[in-house]
Amino acid sequence: MKIVDRGVVVEGGEEDRRSCAFAGVCVLPGGRWVCGFRAAPTKAATAGQQAMVSWSDDEGATWSSPAAPFEPPALEGRQGSFRGVYPTSVGAGRLLASIMWVDVSDPALPFFNEQTEGLLDTRVFHAWSADGGATWTRPQPMDTSPFDVPTPLTGPALVLPDGELACQFELNKHYYDTSVWRHSSVLMFSKDGGRSWPEHSIVSHDPANRFFWWDQRPGVLEDGRILVPFWTYDNQAATYLNIHARESLDRGRTWSPLWDTGVPGQPAQPVSLADGRVAMVYVDRTAEPVIKVRVSGDHGRSWPAETELVISQPASASQTWNKGSMQDAWAEMGKFSLGLPATARLGDGDVLVVYYNGPATDLTSIEWVRLRA
Repeated sequence: MKIVDRGVVVEGGEEDRRSCAFAGVCVLPGGRWVCGFRAAPTKAATAGQQAMVSWSDDEGATWSSPAAPFEPPALEGRQGSFRGVYPTSVGAGRLLASIMWVDVSDPALPFFNEQTEGLLDTRVFHAWSADGGATWTRPQPMDTSPFDVPTPLTGPALVLPDGELACQFELNKHYYDTSVWRHSSVLMFSKDGGRSWPEHSIVSHDPANRFFWWDQRPGVLEDGRILVPFWTYDNQAATYLNIHARESLDRGRTWSPLWDTGVPGQPAQPVSLADGRVAMVYVDRTAEPVIKVRVSGDHGRSWPAETELVISQPASASQTWNKGSMQDAWAEMGKFSLGLPATARLGDGDVLVVYYNGPATDLTSIEWVRLRA
């Protein structure tokens, strides 16, 4: 693959959005690129964070002024803020936004409780746009029953081959819960355009609780299969393993055994290329942080090193620590200044990538790159 264009969606630096991160992107049938991201005074901030949207109608040359169209409601008397927004094109200029709500009733509390490994209460909301993202409906909470725990989003809703929607999130545990955190990745399904989500599947879970298949990044490929790579953490050894993956051939209801992709790092959603191969963008933090892409010709089983292309390699030192615990892993994540790429396929078969990048943890922008096979 090769880079054919690149640019910036939004610069970090303004006082209330020095930290721009956690981007999602989709492409509308008319060609509009819509990017959602989280803006905050600092990366660690919970109070003051906003879910923002910007779009481009000229293939990234210019972007609309970032807007914060979603007003976070109070739930059960607790004020919340929106930590991120992930747009999905659902046809004819219509968009579905998956939005992550976080309890900020006590703004002094960090998102992750280092003592218990619990999260602030985290819920999923959805909003819809009928005009390409210019206006949005009032965000509505999603019923994630039977999961009555924090449910942080891992990316946008998927549109499955039959038009069904799938919402992706993880399971954490309540902030002061001292029991063992048992991680799972989940998909929930809607046949009525997102009004109800009555069915779910567990995408990843280790009964022994040793391996955490974090940050699921499901992608619906051209042949209808769902390929899911995971940022894979060994909770016993306190170290990251290669990206692992699995696939579903029945719209996410059942899953193949996991396999080791042989690629180190944190993946983005895989994307089908015009020639039938699959591209996977990922962050490699084995040394200095680098965003790369590789290509697979066997449905994601292997990703030959000779297909590798560097997308972004800032001049920064390694941001990976020697870890001894889950607390160290979360602290390490909090210092990253490059990461979380998201992908979308463009109408001509090119791949659009967005990610956050900056000179310091609390000063990051949202950048984009266009790739061509």
